[in-house]
Amino acid sequence: MTEPTVSPPGTDNELDGGVNPADAGEAGRRSPWQMATVTAIHRETARAKTFRFALSDPAPRMAGQHYVLRLTAPDGYTAQRSYSVASPPDGSNEIELTIERLEGGEVSMFLHDDVVVGDQIELRGPIGRWFVWDAMAPALLVGGGSGVVPLMAMLRLARRLGRPELVRLVVSVRSPGDLYYPDELPGPESTVVYTRSAPPGSSRPPGRLTNADLEPLVRPAETGYVCGSAGFADAASYMLVDLGVPTGQVRVERFGPTG
Repeated sequence: MTEPTVSPPGTDNELDGGVNPADAGEAGRRSPWQMATVTAIHRETARAKTFRFALSDPAPRMAGQHYVLRLTAPDGYTAQRSYSVASPPDGSNEIELTIERLEGGEVSMFLHDDVVVGDQIELRGPIGRWFVWDAMAPALLVGGGSGVVPLMAMLRLARRLGRPELVRLVVSVRSPGDLYYPDELPGPESTVVYTRSAPPGSSRPPGRLTNADLEPLVRPAETGYVCGSAGFADAASYMLVDLGVPTGQVRVERFGPTG
């Protein structure tokens, strides 16, 4: 079956937040490593935290891009992972990365269990030219679980510019406790689909994302951005094509379980 996107080729990647391996390989080599200081840590869910970093050498970026984070042990061993930026481009020297703690994930576990405000971490970026939004045209954003991270940067950018009508965000999560940014995400531009348990008073019973959830939100001449696990990304991208979004206007990022 043909993939209903024109995204650069690549199978599921291991990068939290939905990062395209082709972008990571090409653009990452051109971005120098820099030291970043952790200025704030905020818990999003029982398994996810948002880390705010002050960059020593900031560069212009776009909503949807990511950074590579590298840890170096005293014996010289290094481990690195890529994480999407959750904060919108604002001209400052700070970025936010929302990172899920994955059991056995050497990077995510260290960040969650050991890193504190004031620590310095190596970062490289911004990286990515495919899965980006320039805030110039309408966009339908569809995220599964932690795939909401780069899409949140897009929603925040639209709101910051006073153009929230440009985006529609649909997030699929298992339960209310799994929803990232619960105090900020809700609004007329966003829809949350709960797959296993919904909050009291919810008008939609729990269940997987369907065409019926997306159909009222599809608009002419817009680009669809889909981010999530491989299975979610495949299903959601086919839904958008079924609902009339041109194949060439569906952009997809996948991520896998390592951390």
